[in-house]
Amino acid sequence: MRHLLFGLLALILLVACEKPVEPPPPPRPALVMQVADSATETAMSLIGQVQPRYESAQGFRIAGKIIERRVEMGARVSKGQVIARLDATDSQLNAAAAAAEVASAEASHALAVAEVARQRQLFAKKFISASALDIKESELKESSARLAKVKAQANISGNQTQYTTLTADRDGVVSFIQAEPGQVVAAGDVIVRIADIRTVDVLVAVPESRMAEVKLQAPVLLKMWADQQKTYTGIVREIAPTADAATRTFNVRITLENTDAAVKFGMTAGVRFAAPNAANDSSVLIPSRALTANNGKSQVWVIDANNHAQPRAVETGEFREDGVVIRSGLSTGETIAIAGVHTLTKDQLVRPVMETKP
Repeated sequence: MRHLLFGLLALILLVACEKPVEPPPPPRPALVMQVADSATETAMSLIGQVQPRYESAQGFRIAGKIIERRVEMGARVSKGQVIARLDATDSQLNAAAAAAEVASAEASHALAVAEVARQRQLFAKKFISASALDIKESELKESSARLAKVKAQANISGNQTQYTTLTADRDGVVSFIQAEPGQVVAAGDVIVRIADIRTVDVLVAVPESRMAEVKLQAPVLLKMWADQQKTYTGIVREIAPTADAATRTFNVRITLENTDAAVKFGMTAGVRFAAPNAANDSSVLIPSRALTANNGKSQVWVIDANNHAQPRAVETGEFREDGVVIRSGLSTGETIAIAGVHTLTKDQLVRPVMETKP
């Protein structure tokens, strides 16, 4: 009986000293992406800005003091609509002075015409010499020239009275205005910018290494960041002949074909160009951070159907601004890790978190 008690006591002590079995660690979260086909993944995608194709900068043709402004920023205007007015007092006085000059010149011209007529009668009767008649005819020509001059000046003064009113030269929307009552402006100062809303462009800066993929009149797809559910179509209208000196990129303008009221100037747009040689190219594009090296060979981490990480050697192509081209080793539809790849181990259980693209 005593041996039995000692045995039970020893068994209880052994059970009490055993360490509890630790549960396996939870799967590690891993940011992943699904490998897309070549036509989708290698197509160049860039960010652009919505701009008007036509925008006019307008100002007064004469200097003066602004006394009235009739439009605000963002207002829609029609061709001929009044934008602002200058104080027309000085212009009206100049026009009145010019009209008085015309009246004076007309009176002088009429007198010169009468004098020549009388001189011709006297010359016919041999009462004056030909020299005296020539002097009067010369005075008539001078009077005619002076009359024409003051009439032209009067027309200029009359036009300047009209220049005190600034009107819109096109239908559009006011994208900039700087005109306050009391402000004194010089001739030619930009007062307002009017953007044509009927034709909309998207300006994109294309890296010099990708210029071979951009062609005039090529179709593109666009999505506004404000509403990515709707897709717009566009045509490459203009390619800058020289690169920007600061960014070394080429400005490319794309004209939207199906613009609507939801597209506003200044919006950000995603632009996707057609993939070059997509039909004959089996390569795929992945982020550069998804690529790692093992014994001098490039590899990626593929997440299998059981969510285990498996290393796989791949053949790399060119390195670009938007990632690295994989020529072989990956297939469309496979899932790869794209973050923290240097800390993964073979057969490691992970919890895939799919990358979300804007």
